[in-house]
Amino acid sequence: MGKEIKSANTDQKAASGMSWGRKHSLAAGLFYLLTFVSIPTLSLYLPVHTPNYIAGPGPDTAALWGAVLELIVGLAGIGTAVALFPVVKRQDESMALGFVTTRTLEAAGTFASVACILSIVTLRQAGVGADGLIMGQALGAMYDKLFLVSQSLMPALNGLLLGTLMYRSRLVPRILPILGLIGAVLLLAGDGAVLFGLIDRVSSLALIGALPIALWEFSLGVWLTVKGFNPSPLTAEPA
Repeated sequence: MGKEIKSANTDQKAASGMSWGRKHSLAAGLFYLLTFVSIPTLSLYLPVHTPNYIAGPGPDTAALWGAVLELIVGLAGIGTAVALFPVVKRQDESMALGFVTTRTLEAAGTFASVACILSIVTLRQAGVGADGLIMGQALGAMYDKLFLVSQSLMPALNGLLLGTLMYRSRLVPRILPILGLIGAVLLLAGDGAVLFGLIDRVSSLALIGALPIALWEFSLGVWLTVKGFNPSPLTAEPA
């Protein structure tokens, strides 16, 4: 009977054509790559950040598309954590749970920042005119602060947690988590400089500080999508 069950399980795996670990790595990789769809929002939101946007003429299509892209990024970020958690929790469950938590907080902050953009668009479409300038500027400033916390600080914490898990588990080449850990430290330093007004959020120094963590997430997404996890007991299918 035991041999028959084992044979049936083997046949089922062969029919599926993909191991348990490979399914999780592929899902995580695709979700990581999907998080990069928000890159155009840097230009799409430029009109929204002008002082008189809420009272000016013109379409709101760019701002609405930017909001949609950011919502996709928030959901994809949660997807990366959900896909990786069953695997990385075998290395360190507490740290893996922390990674899920920071990813969820990142998404929550992203949704809140999108609400600021949609509120600006709503007030503009309602025709509040010059009376809404102060409110529009306040919402724009709130978006910037929420972005700093959700899409800059949280990715740094994600990099520290997941980078440590990947470095210890050797699920991917160690150069990738090393890049993530270095990028996390640089991003934390840049966030501190932005918070205390030493540099601007969209300055060259801030962008350079964010580049390594972006390269880490993109490289990890490509590796997990194309190669998957390195052979490891952590990727064995649960009983």
